[in-house]
Amino acid sequence: MFEVQNLHVAYGAIAALKGISFTVNEGEIVTLIGANGAGKSTTLRAISGLIPVKSGNVIFMGKDLRKIPPHEIVELGIAHVPEGRGIFNTLTVLENLELASWTRKDREGIRKDLQRVYSIFPRLEERRSQIAGTLSGGEQQMLAVARALMTRGRLVLLDEPSMGLSPILVKEIFKIIREINQSGTTILLVEQNANMALKIAHRGYVLETGQLVLAGAASELAGNARVKEAYLGA
Repeated sequence: MFEVQNLHVAYGAIAALKGISFTVNEGEIVTLIGANGAGKSTTLRAISGLIPVKSGNVIFMGKDLRKIPPHEIVELGIAHVPEGRGIFNTLTVLENLELASWTRKDREGIRKDLQRVYSIFPRLEERRSQIAGTLSGGEQQMLAVARALMTRGRLVLLDEPSMGLSPILVKEIFKIIREINQSGTTILLVEQNANMALKIAHRGYVLETGQLVLAGAASELAGNARVKEAYLGA
């Protein structure tokens, strides 16, 4: 479904990604784990067209995304939930969700997707008229994910969905991510909480200073001594 081939990204003279390659199959949760500054968010931003790619290919459903503008990448079926949520703080919950469907013309489909989102996130329905900036951190994260679902993306890029959340809310968010995947959405997950990420992912890649150093089934990575020492606190 999705493939990154020998991807290089630089910020000026600084190489941020040094020739990484990986795949995401339809129906999977694939996680990228690594320390701060490893290049995880840069990878997602390069996929979404938010930063330029120096060289390499980003292939989605057989189409190279490198020269496609970000709004057209969304229309092709890739939704990005950025680090820090990126919601519209001065708009209501409902207005945030409606904005996410701006490229769509199927009014009945939008209505059904809104009901689906509310069934996944009942709290958002309760707060649909509330200004988004006044929501709790966990509710804002739910809104960010829900907004991505309103685009009807086939592939959702999730950047640090657990950041700043309490342990109870982290468990809830990861439970919801798994449910969204089981309903048919493919997910590429960037997450510093490697323990939780590897529990719900099918496969994973370990990114260190812009290079992929390990790859395998999530269960294999969770049992890898190097991963345990560096990322799982073992």
